[in-house]
Amino acid sequence: MPSSSPSPVLHAGFANGTLTFVVDGPLDSNSTGAAWRQADRALHQNRPDAVVFDATRMTYADGAGVALYVHLRDRLFSDAIPFHARGLAGNFRLLLDEFPPDALEAPWRLRQPPSFFESVGRSTFSVLKDAAAQLAFTGELVVNLCRAMAHPRSVRWGDTWLVVERAGVNAFPIVALIGFLVGLILAFQAAIPMKQFGAELFIADLVGMSVIRELGPLMTAIILAGRSGSAFAAEIGTMSVNEEINALTTLGLPSARFLVVPKVLASLLLTPLLTVFTNLFGLLGGLLVMASLGFSPIAYLNELKVALHFGDIPSGLFKSLVFGLLVAGIGCLRGLQTGNGAAAVGESTTRAVVGGIVLIVLADGLFSITYYYLGI
Repeated sequence: MPSSSPSPVLHAGFANGTLTFVVDGPLDSNSTGAAWRQADRALHQNRPDAVVFDATRMTYADGAGVALYVHLRDRLFSDAIPFHARGLAGNFRLLLDEFPPDALEAPWRLRQPPSFFESVGRSTFSVLKDAAAQLAFTGELVVNLCRAMAHPRSVRWGDTWLVVERAGVNAFPIVALIGFLVGLILAFQAAIPMKQFGAELFIADLVGMSVIRELGPLMTAIILAGRSGSAFAAEIGTMSVNEEINALTTLGLPSARFLVVPKVLASLLLTPLLTVFTNLFGLLGGLLVMASLGFSPIAYLNELKVALHFGDIPSGLFKSLVFGLLVAGIGCLRGLQTGNGAAAVGESTTRAVVGGIVLIVLADGLFSITYYYLGI
């Protein structure tokens, strides 16, 4: 035969405007759920002037029973309804003394979605706040870089060369591959329209100008933003979560000079070098396409000499220098802005990559406008 359901522990009675809750038996984690629902149902069905909690026959109570009592007391207190307890045992009353009225926070409730104007205002304030933080960080970084140039011995060169190895030497294979593929694809795409006019030789001009002036520095910076900028943000962000940055501050070691300067100096050194290799392998990709079209390597190199001018290579390398500064700076800044928790490190890494790429594209646009008006 199926077992019968247990009898209810809490009984509600309403008479003369007074609602009485009588507890008969243990009020523990097994019985409190049903008692809680029954108490809420009785309060909803009746409009009492006063409520009495009768615990004369209550044999046992744990944390669940205490939670039910506190819930009833605080709910009635907020509704200005008198609440009285009867027959509370001494040990149970000691538990209740730990939770005086209004000691617990109100339960979390789902907020209404913000209005359009509130969303716009919050977004605008967030952008302005982030811009102010970037401006302050830029000023602090410039001061520390100037101090490093004036006092080279104060720089942690061991960490700097370690960053050069990890972010530069270890990135050489992917940079070489991307550069070669960019030159190859660009030459193949240019070969289709050039062949219609019998001007396949000018593929060398297109590849040389595009890679040296634009795509070489840009692709190198984007690779570093995804590879090294994210690593800087994750490393410093993890230190922030583990309170290691607070420990450095306590020891009197500024985090910008101790952590940021070596990474920025390493980026300033390695970005132009990687750009040179990206340009070289991009030109090799164009050479392979030109060779497949029947042109000799000498013809390809001679056409590159005609197409490229003396200022093309320095202008591209200067752009890469600025891109490296932006990538390292935004990566370190996002790492220092990391909040608490493991998810904060991932968020900082994402913001470092996205922010680095956006700043690279913006800076590249400014360089294009500047070079146009300067005739470079």
